[in-house]
Formats: sequence, C-alpha cells, structure tokens
Amino acid sequence: MVKIRLTRMGSHKSPFYRVVVADSRKRRDGRFLEIIGNYNPLKEPSEINIDQEKAKKWLRYGAQPTDTVKKLFQRAGLQTT
Repeated sequence: MVKIRLTRMGSHKSPFYRVVVADSRKRRDGRFLEIIGNYNPLKEPSEINIDQEKAKKWLRYGAQPTDTVKKLFQRAGLQTT
C-alpha cells in the first residue's frame, strides 16, 4: 500500500518534515517514491509547501494520506476527497 506521509529531517530540536509518497512497509525515514512538499512547524506561522499537482496525481493513483498529512492538505487548500 502506498502512503503519503511525513519524514523527519533537520538536526536535534530543530526538525522540519518532507511530505513524501512511500510504501507503507518502509521505515519512516527510509526509501520513498517521490517528495511532494515540505512542512516547517518551527516558523511562525508554520510553513507548508505542497506541490498540488503531484499530490492530486498520487491521490488519483490510490495513495492514502496519513491523518497528519490530511490536516496539512486542508490547511494548504487541497481537497482529499
């Protein structure tokens, strides 16, 4: 099963996240199929950059976003249904 999820990047106590498309059996920070955006919770307000075309493509292919990614999509103005 293909998931759209976050992978953690950055150093100790200063994380940022990439929104990636990955096989659900792979590790959280392991191999992925494609990077479709990034999320930085430390900026005020938090910074969300999503490539909407890539996200829509993967959703059409049947990729399932995690709950956190669904919330990020909503904040970025992308409909998941």
